[in-house]
Amino acid sequence: MTSSNSHLTSTLLLVGIAMSAAQAQATNGYFTHGTGVRAQAVAGVSLALPQDALVAASNPAGTGRVGDRIDAGLTWFQPDRSSVIEGNLAGADGRYDGNDDAWFLLPDIGFTRAVNEQLSWGIALYGNGGMNTSYADNPYAAFGASGMAGVDLAQAFITPSVAWRAGNHSFGAAATFAYQRFEAKGLAPFDGFSSRPGSVTDLGHDSNTGWGVKLGWMGNVSDSVTLGIAWSSEIDMSNFDDYAGLFADDGDFDIPESFGAGIAWQLNEALTLAADWQRIQYSDIDSVGNPLAPLLSGVPLGVAGGPGFGWEDSEVYKLGTVYTVSDALTLRAGVSHMDQPIPGGETFFNILAPGVIETHVSFGASWAVSDKSEWNFAYTRGLEKTVRGANSIPGPFGGGEADLTMHQNILAIGFTRLF
Repeated sequence: MTSSNSHLTSTLLLVGIAMSAAQAQATNGYFTHGTGVRAQAVAGVSLALPQDALVAASNPAGTGRVGDRIDAGLTWFQPDRSSVIEGNLAGADGRYDGNDDAWFLLPDIGFTRAVNEQLSWGIALYGNGGMNTSYADNPYAAFGASGMAGVDLAQAFITPSVAWRAGNHSFGAAATFAYQRFEAKGLAPFDGFSSRPGSVTDLGHDSNTGWGVKLGWMGNVSDSVTLGIAWSSEIDMSNFDDYAGLFADDGDFDIPESFGAGIAWQLNEALTLAADWQRIQYSDIDSVGNPLAPLLSGVPLGVAGGPGFGWEDSEVYKLGTVYTVSDALTLRAGVSHMDQPIPGGETFFNILAPGVIETHVSFGASWAVSDKSEWNFAYTRGLEKTVRGANSIPGPFGGGEADLTMHQNILAIGFTRLF
């Protein structure tokens, strides 16, 4: 092994370890809105717009279109999540701030290399998403909870990819190793509704792992238009054994299937417009998609097909633009909108996971400091969204409504090295 390859391997391993400990706060439900600094700057558009070595996270066909390079980035998340309970007969009314953990850091790194004119390979390490809430004032205290309340779900992915280019078309495939870490705190009232009391809350962090696959295609259908299609399989994760009494199917918490299509249109040498459509199959995961209501008809937490968070499938629409000002400076901007996944009737349990943001506005830039090196920057604002409860708090918990609100600031900086 050469010294440069040894250095790259060591760097990837170090980043992988760091990511395993990272806490993520995602924005499209609990998926990230974009992977890599450049993709974040265009609101996540990437299915037909490969910009860096992290493109395999979205469409592995892009691995064959970005050249020999390494791209590394660090993203700073500052989420603001809160809830309001009103009309509750158990005395839970109040405004609750879920921001005891105020901000998070998430690294990513990708490497691609061309074997020949047709075949390329790469590896990407990144956070796919997660969810964190931390309520110093426990929203469930009126029902018998004590101490802080919240959850901490973090995800880290390692995706090796290969791409084959044949004329104007690229075909990509990737395997994905996924690592998740989870903790729940302050949920004692739900312990009495579980098939496994003692396996619901306050058990520290537990982790699980699993494998999935990604497939993708990109094709130049004209001199100025590129299309892309990508699919990521559901990832069958091992169970969270410590939380087998919280999640359906004895602690099962798989990662949902997602798929989408994109288009990139180069209007002239300087300006490119691009758009993506993505669908995330949240409802296919029992612990995420099953409604909470069966809990009150004798179906306890943790059983096969048991109650969950009631999330619906979501579609995301993204639009981005890239403008080359000069050889040194490139500007980017984008906007995305998703159908947030939490129905008004499911807000009570989702005080723990208020992933309700729908619209993101992003901008960024790249500055080339040489013909081989470049700095990248992106800022994203997740616009504030409130979901009002609709018959959301069950009668045995005193009735009333729980409203969820969230907005977010995301700042990313990265460095690119071409070979």
